Amino acid sequence: MHSTEIFFLVGFIIFIAAILILDMLVIDRKAHAVSIKEAGTWTAVWITLALAFSAFLWYYGDMVHGIHNFADLQEVASRYAAHLKLDPNDFEGSLERYRHYMTIAYISGYLIEKTLSVDNLFVMMMIFTSFGVKNTEYQHVLNWGILGAIVLRFVFIFAGAAIINRFDWVLIVFGVVLIYSAYKMFRDRNKQEEIDVQQHPMVRFLSKHFRVYPHFADDNFFVRAIKRGNDYTLAGKGTKGLLCMTPLFVTVLVIEFSDLIFAFDSIPAVFSVTLDPYVVFFSNIFAILGLRAMFFLLAAIADKFRYLKPGVSVLLLFIGVKLLIHDYIEIDAVWSLGVIVAVLAVSIAASLLIKEKKV
Repeated sequence: MHSTEIFFLVGFIIFIAAILILDMLVIDRKAHAVSIKEAGTWTAVWITLALAFSAFLWYYGDMVHGIHNFADLQEVASRYAAHLKLDPNDFEGSLERYRHYMTIAYISGYLIEKTLSVDNLFVMMMIFTSFGVKNTEYQHVLNWGILGAIVLRFVFIFAGAAIINRFDWVLIVFGVVLIYSAYKMFRDRNKQEEIDVQQHPMVRFLSKHFRVYPHFADDNFFVRAIKRGNDYTLAGKGTKGLLCMTPLFVTVLVIEFSDLIFAFDSIPAVFSVTLDPYVVFFSNIFAILGLRAMFFLLAAIADKFRYLKPGVSVLLLFIGVKLLIHDYIEIDAVWSLGVIVAVLAVSIAASLLIKEKKV
């Protein structure tokens, strides 16, 4: 990392942290059931914010890498976009071309992450249902889940970028993984998934190594309890008890675990459109920030998009093939964006226009 990149990244993280703190401590301080109208409004706000950042990249994307002259541009492009044709006699034109490439890659990554997140949101719904979480506590859990997801993505993305930079054959591995994921998703598209709470690996691990209070305690993640045999009772005021995690905190950790599994598909998918870890990180973060609002919106209309899973599997297949052939055929970023938008549009249109057959 160059010093300019570090400063920009730190500034971006501070900006995102400020948004999250405002959201968690001010806007959504009081737990409540989120209406479709509220979810739709906040979804629009997060999408607008993501598009505003794409406008910044379109006009000022070079600031991310601290590009001041053609030598800087050539050095950055050689790392992240070697296929771009740059003219040493036209620095401004070449710089504009790179900024536009960054923007298209960012929008493509954002759409990929948003689309793939739909499947993860279905898993979150099952987790909440399986653990018996009240709908008034969904926000509380999702806020912390999103915060944890951001930290994990930061680690995964920049570690992945470092590995790719040293071993470019890893992209082939990513491609194979994505093609298998596409096959698995298409195969299981109509399968009714269920979560066995007691057999979930995270629950089994926590139950074995930590103290878990067996009941919800409002919106608390931890409580003080007294253990008698195998039973726990809450410790009264002035009574010292054992610190125990509640089922609500266990739910947060299970959601983090599911996001960790999900990241093995989503992050390689975004690397298919750009090798620039900063663009991958930006697109991931803005997509994740809107996940909570999208969750409540999707919960109300999930049954209306039955062709979305097949569409996502087609998208994963395209991305996987793109990674496998990138050394031989370079698919332009604009074409990639076109394919992503087309797959989304066809999936949504088919869901709305084709009537479901009644058995």
